[in-house]
Amino acid sequence: MKEKTLLILAAGMGSRFGGLKQIEPVGPNDEFIIDYSVYDAIKAGFNKVVFIIKEENFEIFKETIGKRIDDKINVEYCFQDLDNLPEGYVRPNSRLKPWGTGHAILSAKDMIDGDFIIINADDFYGRDSYMVASKFMDNKKDYEYANIAYKVENTLTENGSVKRGVCFGNEDLYLDYLIESNVIKKDKILCSPLNNDSDYVIEEGHLVSMNMFCFDKNLFKVLEDKFTIFLEENKNNLDNCEFLIPEVITEMINDKMCSVKLLGTSSKWIGVTYKEDKEQVVREIQELINSGEYPIDLWVK
Repeated sequence: MKEKTLLILAAGMGSRFGGLKQIEPVGPNDEFIIDYSVYDAIKAGFNKVVFIIKEENFEIFKETIGKRIDDKINVEYCFQDLDNLPEGYVRPNSRLKPWGTGHAILSAKDMIDGDFIIINADDFYGRDSYMVASKFMDNKKDYEYANIAYKVENTLTENGSVKRGVCFGNEDLYLDYLIESNVIKKDKILCSPLNNDSDYVIEEGHLVSMNMFCFDKNLFKVLEDKFTIFLEENKNNLDNCEFLIPEVITEMINDKMCSVKLLGTSSKWIGVTYKEDKEQVVREIQELINSGEYPIDLWVK
């Protein structure tokens, strides 16, 4: 059977939420958002899950979500270590936060030997997104990647702005570039680029990235090379710089190293960006249970 791996980025703390929001109960039997992600991935044909976590959170992950799923799917853990750097580089003592999503993915290079998708641990992606990703992976070639892209109106919260990768592509729906932006809907859908460029407006239906990419193992060598370059270019800013996967992918597209297909999904994002979001997440998951999308006890034997 072809290996299809779900790589879950769970090493970050939720600064805006105020805690370890990856393990905040949202289901009727204390399920986490991660539970629903793994459940949907299994339904879509994924047969392995790798959690990228901080080492100090290993026991709590293993004794909660790990214990619930380890008889349902192959489960592995890897640690995003701040000191896991190329030879010749040393983490400054003042560096406390992870190096970014590119470094997180690189941490899993010894655990993945095929095609994989990445997701954020604290985002609910919806069943259709995994089905779309799995179908794409059935026939992909090396360096043919994809982003499972959402209509922007399906990714917003009423409680403030959200960070989204606003997608811009060509007429064949291949990604040209992303603009990482804070997005909020008021009278219009306003986007504020994280690089402090001018604000801009997008319309409903515009596709945005929720960091759900389809990759293959070739990416790891590229990440190794580019992370070394990144550290050298940022040697005077090692306290705060971040090695982010959207920026790496944009560089690869520009250098014609890969293609990235924009694959639309009908799924609606649910997530806990702010404490006030939790009540809405709990309510929407309960509605999905009521409609038959999920059983009331997700992992019942």
